[in-house]
Amino acid sequence: MSLVVFESAKPIHCAQCRRGPLRHLVREAGVPRCLDCADLGHLVYLPRGDAALTRRAREASSLSAVVVRFNKRRRRYERQGILVEDPALARAERACLADADARARRRERDRLRRAAEDTRFTAAFAAEIRRLFPGCPADRAAAIAAHASVRGSGRVGRTSAGRALDEPAVTVAVRAAVRHVDTEYDALLMAGVPRFAARARLAAQIDAVLDAWRIPPAAAEPEPVSGPGPDTGDRAGAGAGQVTAPRGAAVPGPEGR
Repeated sequence: MSLVVFESAKPIHCAQCRRGPLRHLVREAGVPRCLDCADLGHLVYLPRGDAALTRRAREASSLSAVVVRFNKRRRRYERQGILVEDPALARAERACLADADARARRRERDRLRRAAEDTRFTAAFAAEIRRLFPGCPADRAAAIAAHASVRGSGRVGRTSAGRALDEPAVTVAVRAAVRHVDTEYDALLMAGVPRFAARARLAAQIDAVLDAWRIPPAAAEPEPVSGPGPDTGDRAGAGAGQVTAPRGAAVPGPEGR
């Protein structure tokens, strides 16, 4: 289990030495203490961002701590970096410099692989939208899928249900797109209308668009093919082999032929 150090956004002072305000602190039985009073003052701070350096520094350090900060919007603690011993960090930096080229090539390969995976997933998401909403234009389905499936966005397309192409998750993505593009939802928010009140006001309008998209587009009716009338062939057959008499000449009867 890792030691946890908190990064404070408030002016907090150490309960033991009264030093402060503290950027990093440790809570012992709910009481804030500075790193020196918690016997962690000799550690150096390594911010997050370089996974290889962080991993190697933590492995080389006999004492380390994870630094976290509370995210009010997401209501959870998020990792900000680690505290490690200075010699361990120096060894980790030398090791990272030695294989920097190889790690750069590996990152490029991983980037290309993720890009190909994202392209395939976005296409599958758009196809599922078209299956559930056959009346949705193809360009709208592609735009909705591209927006919902951005990697690292936290949108519905990146959830476990979205990646599994579950019908409720896909419907949520389409509904959100209709809300922002086909209604005055954004204007209501700018006017100060609460978010849930604006959604309730526009629910019927959004449902109407979704119901229309659930209906497949009507197939084009075949055009009638022009051809000879029903008696044209009969007339042609009846006139075959007959000689037309000159105007004014008498036509002989059957016995005169």
